[in-house]
Amino acid sequence: MTILNNSVVTRHQDTCKNRPTKKLLLPLILASSVLLIACEEDNDIVTTVTPTKPPITEPARSINYTYGARPFYLVNDMDEGALKDELLACGNQQPSKTDFSIAHRGAPLQFPEHTYDGYIASAQMGAGILECDVAFTKDGELVCRHAQNDLHTTTNIVATPLASQCTVPPMVDSNGMLTNAANIECRTSDISLNDFQTLKGKMDAANTQATTISGYMNATAPWRTDLYSQNGKLLTLKEHIALASSLGMKHTPELKAPSVSMPFNGYSLDNYRQQLIDTYKTAGVAPSDVYAQSFNIEDIDYWLRNEPSFGANAVYLIDDTNETAMGTLFDKNDPTTWKHSLADIKARGINTIAPASWLLVTSDGKGNMSPSEFAIQAKANGLEILTWSLERSGPLANGGGWYYSGLNDAINNDGDMMTFIDVLAQDVGVKGIFSDWPATVSYYANCKGLT
Repeated sequence: MTILNNSVVTRHQDTCKNRPTKKLLLPLILASSVLLIACEEDNDIVTTVTPTKPPITEPARSINYTYGARPFYLVNDMDEGALKDELLACGNQQPSKTDFSIAHRGAPLQFPEHTYDGYIASAQMGAGILECDVAFTKDGELVCRHAQNDLHTTTNIVATPLASQCTVPPMVDSNGMLTNAANIECRTSDISLNDFQTLKGKMDAANTQATTISGYMNATAPWRTDLYSQNGKLLTLKEHIALASSLGMKHTPELKAPSVSMPFNGYSLDNYRQQLIDTYKTAGVAPSDVYAQSFNIEDIDYWLRNEPSFGANAVYLIDDTNETAMGTLFDKNDPTTWKHSLADIKARGINTIAPASWLLVTSDGKGNMSPSEFAIQAKANGLEILTWSLERSGPLANGGGWYYSGLNDAINNDGDMMTFIDVLAQDVGVKGIFSDWPATVSYYANCKGLT
């Protein structure tokens, strides 16, 4: 398939073939590019490793692992202390792949989410596991989108003739003015797979006050960029599996909640659950390399009953929207506010949970972070813990927003992200962290020897 031609790596190999691989990088030297790929920046450090995992449908490809400048910027910005000294001392380490680093939607801090270029970038940053959020099209094909109803903010659909098929299409009056920017909604289930494959991914954003289509689309947050948006190649789940396998990465598909009533044209929720697993089975992927995720605990129950080899690795995603006891506000330190106890979750046969990162960490009001009661009980009940998602909040000078809820006294500069990672890894004991810029987590994991 053309989608699997690794033009990015090929270009890098051409650039580097007459230049020696560099062995050292001083952590305080920051290059101008946010992502330094292969040998194109003089200050980058690159190691070239061919994945050992056998391919499924395509040959394994050589990967140029690289951190780029960002992890060094974050370490430099840390408060003085032993952890900063330790991470600075790893400045000359060789980048390598680690399953502790999980690519959340690819690398959407700077690349359009769930696109080929973003996936390649995440692999080059050392992520060992690649996510595909799974949604279905009108004709029942599985594709990678964060939500069934996000095409209007993550693709160019509103600027194409396919906009007329949207659940709520853009409306333009006789003067050419967009009149319903706040209400536009376009779903994967509005269009066929063939239609989906004509779309182009863009940075996830929309100006809901806009009066033109271009104004609606051009709304990327100022701390992100459109620099890497020119291609925007979207992938089906089958293509995603083949790409991840050729890159030597493991798989973490998330079954996204349907935005339509189910069954949909005779396609039931159980059909959807089973189709996701069947796609991996058909591709020949080992169940041990697949971490199927869902916020719906009944999805996990289905996989445990019907596909136990995949269910054993299934990940129950948790935040305050799906695990708050009725009539309460979720409090990570108060078990009476939790919908299910951690013991109940374990008793269902669930082995791995992935709470939002702020659920796992609390602070003492003096800037010191420690495991929350939720984290303590998860560990006490023998649950493996993953967590999500770093690098979604922009600059942290003002506390970082929702992803750092309840931690304002401890989070006040960008370098605090590395301290947060350390608490999650060393004190909470998480086994992996989803990140929108995997190099940040990969650098920490490589330094600490987390594979």
